[in-house]
Amino acid sequence: MTGKNPSERKVANNPVDKVSWHDAVEFFRKLSDQEGVEYRLPTAAEWEYACRAGTTTTYSFGDDVRQLPQYAWYRVNSSGTTHPVGELKPNAWGLYDMHGNVCEWCQDWYGPYEDLNVVSDPTGAASGSTRVLRGGAFISPAGGVRAAYRLDNPPDVRAAIRWYAGNRPDIRSLSRGFRVARTISMSP
Repeated sequence: MTGKNPSERKVANNPVDKVSWHDAVEFFRKLSDQEGVEYRLPTAAEWEYACRAGTTTTYSFGDDVRQLPQYAWYRVNSSGTTHPVGELKPNAWGLYDMHGNVCEWCQDWYGPYEDLNVVSDPTGAASGSTRVLRGGAFISPAGGVRAAYRLDNPPDVRAAIRWYAGNRPDIRSLSRGFRVARTISMSP
């Protein structure tokens, strides 16, 4: 779509990695223009809803961490690299790799939720310097791929390098990707 693949490992069916938030937004702009419908990054709440697939447990499949290798590429079973999407079990809604493989950018700025009383589709902070990532990655521990876990990162590589201040941002950038969301118009 964008004419470039920033991935470290260009392997068929692997998730695209080394993607900045701005790269993802540009991808969606081009895809939306081509298709005539709105594609975008999911909000953090939409992402978690899709990950949980109707559950309220630690992971989409339950609370038993011993089952995690059946659903997630993470520190324990990834051999330090991404894997083709769909090799492990999907969640109850048929979505693969919601836990692990690559962290997925979300639309939201990172920060406290504006209104904790909102039960349906809460929104993140109105502004900030970092964006939300969800799902954990192939380098994450089991706790870092939980359905509720979120982390933050600057939206582009240069900012990330400054933000990490020498903590090997090249390694971390290998774990960044995205998932597609589509806005559905609800006509009366």
